[in-house]
Amino acid sequence: MPDKEQNHNSLYRAGLIGAGYICEFHVAALRRAGVEVVGVCDLDAARAQAIADRYSLKIYPSAKELAAAGANVMHVLTPPDTHARITIELLDLGCHVLVEKPLALDVEDCLQIERKAQEKGLSVCVNHSLLFDPQVRKALKIVQSGKLGKIISVDILRSSVYPPYAGGALPPQYRTAGYPFRDLGVHALYLFEALLGKIEKVSGNYKSLGGDPNLAFDEWRAQVQCENGIGQFQLSWNVRPMQSQIIIQGTKGVMRVDLFLMFNASRKSTPLPKAAERIINALTDSLKPMVDVPIGVWRFLRKKTLPYHGLQDLVKEFYRSLEQRSAVPVSVSDASRVVKWTEHVARESEADYARKLEPLTLSAEVPVLVTGASGALGGEIVRRLRSQGTRVRILVRRVPDRLEERVEVALGDLGDPSAVDRAIRGAKLVIHAGAAMKGGWIEHQCGTIRGTQNVLDACLKHGVQKLVHISSMSVSDWAGAPANTPLDENSPLEPRAEERGSYTRAKLEAEKLVSSFVKQHKIPAVILRPGQIFGGRIPLLTGAVARRAGRRWIVLGKGDVRLPLVYMDDVVDGVLLAASSPLGDGQIVQLVDEFNPTQNEVLRLMLDADARVAHFPRPLLFALGKFSEIVLGLLKRQSPLSVYRLRSGLAHRTFRSVNANLLGWKPRVGAQEAIALLRGRPVGRKNNVAVEETPAAVAVAPQGQLAQ
Repeated sequence: MPDKEQNHNSLYRAGLIGAGYICEFHVAALRRAGVEVVGVCDLDAARAQAIADRYSLKIYPSAKELAAAGANVMHVLTPPDTHARITIELLDLGCHVLVEKPLALDVEDCLQIERKAQEKGLSVCVNHSLLFDPQVRKALKIVQSGKLGKIISVDILRSSVYPPYAGGALPPQYRTAGYPFRDLGVHALYLFEALLGKIEKVSGNYKSLGGDPNLAFDEWRAQVQCENGIGQFQLSWNVRPMQSQIIIQGTKGVMRVDLFLMFNASRKSTPLPKAAERIINALTDSLKPMVDVPIGVWRFLRKKTLPYHGLQDLVKEFYRSLEQRSAVPVSVSDASRVVKWTEHVARESEADYARKLEPLTLSAEVPVLVTGASGALGGEIVRRLRSQGTRVRILVRRVPDRLEERVEVALGDLGDPSAVDRAIRGAKLVIHAGAAMKGGWIEHQCGTIRGTQNVLDACLKHGVQKLVHISSMSVSDWAGAPANTPLDENSPLEPRAEERGSYTRAKLEAEKLVSSFVKQHKIPAVILRPGQIFGGRIPLLTGAVARRAGRRWIVLGKGDVRLPLVYMDDVVDGVLLAASSPLGDGQIVQLVDEFNPTQNEVLRLMLDADARVAHFPRPLLFALGKFSEIVLGLLKRQSPLSVYRLRSGLAHRTFRSVNANLLGWKPRVGAQEAIALLRGRPVGRKNNVAVEETPAAVAVAPQGQLAQ
């Protein structure tokens, strides 16, 4: 917690309306400014309790009671669509107000706030915090001094990431298409005004590229025409590493301001020869960060530079303006102009997104719902069903670029129970192939565990005829048996899942949920555990086989670890057989090929004879794993290269299925012949099925037909 300053704001006592993420930084700013915090109120009791416990605050059930307790300045920290209503209510209660950006979602609402504040003789300030960021203030001072000449243009580059979605009701950023621009685009717009004068025109572009699949648009561009120049803004949930830069271009120089690394560097126009000028500018542009970044880090460690430092200083300036009865740092009038142009782009994006959603109608009944349909396996399942003429509903987080025939789209996240319920309503069969494939524990817990629970609840509610749940062989104990012991459906479950990683841990919990739910509620279900799938969008040469390093392939260990391969088309065969089979008591079926090649054997089959293959010694690998455990343990983090994880991943096991006969499943293409296909070699026939085309086009007749 930042050190308190002397309490010189005894006339003003603050109340917090909203206890979300930004609330803690307002508390820190208030305490640093010496302002007493009366308490907090929030519709979410748990969230209010968390912030109250952390900062020893009192919780109030309403703003009215908070004001009655003595709060005469309120900080509005609620979602943007509530700002105007709450601000006017607080003004009616006789309180000054500091509102998070944007002030409102409509210029008329801004005018109402302004009129109400004038009527009551009260102050309203808006949190345009970057205007008070130390680096921005420094840049503005340089611009005002004329050192860069006349400012012609400004480019703002910002990448971002929202906190992991943990499931339940969707947070505000995912509810409307325009939220990201309202949230972060507003910063760019008021910076453009500060540097280039009043905004005259804004043109926006937006697209979904997958950086945050729950956002309607995760890539934004805007061109801003101002009185004195032109600005451009990039907002991205895809660009890495994270950046927040302002590039100010003038007739005498160019300044680069980095808000994340806390430095600014300039290139100046000089009377020197151009070659010499380039050398000097190259030196100043590179040396300045080398000096400023360590100083910035040192100041941050000593709490001289604070998180959300601009907010800290704006809050202090706001309370000083109240004491001195002077103009607030950011007025309603200032904020209204920004709201106008923010809404211009945000509403345009929402109208475009609404048009994209128009074709996404759901029928009253559908034969099959597939979750995880945007994934490699889910996508292949949908393609097979479509090829049979079966109508399919898919649950995906983004609107597909193209709508396929006989496919209807249910939009939503597996962690959102209402979205899952809407998707499953009317489905006879549910093929649950969705799960988190990346991220930390929160993402896996949401997408895999909560997602599976939501699927089970909806299946029970809507009377689904059968559930096919796609699990994983990683839920089994790989390291706890002697070498070459077969791993099958009867093998023990993983006893140390947390050490194996978030994917295994979540998959194991999800499978246990299905097994328990089936026993308790008698929902017909089959659990499938595919092996190491390859084919379609999944390559064979993954890290489990070898890792490519330049022109070499690096194998962990001697390369004698056997692999539980299974070809994509064969897995899809097993899924459709499970769907049409009489099984339904939660039986577990492992889908794995009889051909269990070693890493070296796969490389010999896949690589040219002159390919360079190197082996990383197993003892050295385990020593590195142990070292990583010690180092990361000191940081209270789990090592992705832990000794137990290595022991499991490099266990000498063989693999088989003892329950495949319950489905009548046997690989129809087979891993060995599929590998030959990948290498473009003739393979003849297998199981009386001609295999002559590329893997993605191999036609496998279904052994169980689904109703259309």
